[in-house]
Amino acid sequence: LVERQARFVFRVAYARLRNVQDSEDVVQQIFLKLYRSGAWERITDERAFLARAGWRMAGRRRTAEPATQVDESIASAEMNPEQSAVAVDWERLVHRIIDSLPQALREPLVLSSINDMSSGQIADILEVPEGTVRRRLMRARQLLRQKLAALSGRNL
Repeated sequence: LVERQARFVFRVAYARLRNVQDSEDVVQQIFLKLYRSGAWERITDERAFLARAGWRMAGRRRTAEPATQVDESIASAEMNPEQSAVAVDWERLVHRIIDSLPQALREPLVLSSINDMSSGQIADILEVPEGTVRRRLMRARQLLRQKLAALSGRNL
């Protein structure tokens, strides 16, 4: 179970916490709790159960303002240093814009985009109707496009 799902749980926690160390702690805590309680034997839908548990535990662990960390691995070996710097700057900008979205819009966007979850799965995690998730996703993407377009001076 840990080998199959640890990376997924990490992505769910990271989507909420935006901090690598805290997200790793959440992953460890979840699997320790499951092992100690024996609940892992009764799980019917691993992914849904772990997503909900990761989301909730990350929410409890969350500080007032989560730290944003950018994965600098986007700078590929095929890019020259200037292109790499621009790519890293762009990713930081996108993360700042996403972080500036209202929580109700940011959470479904991150779960959908980064964790590749369906609107149904997101609805289960956030405990809201699926239609609400879809509207929030649409609005979040619309705001993200508008903010990026305003900064880049183009219509995206």
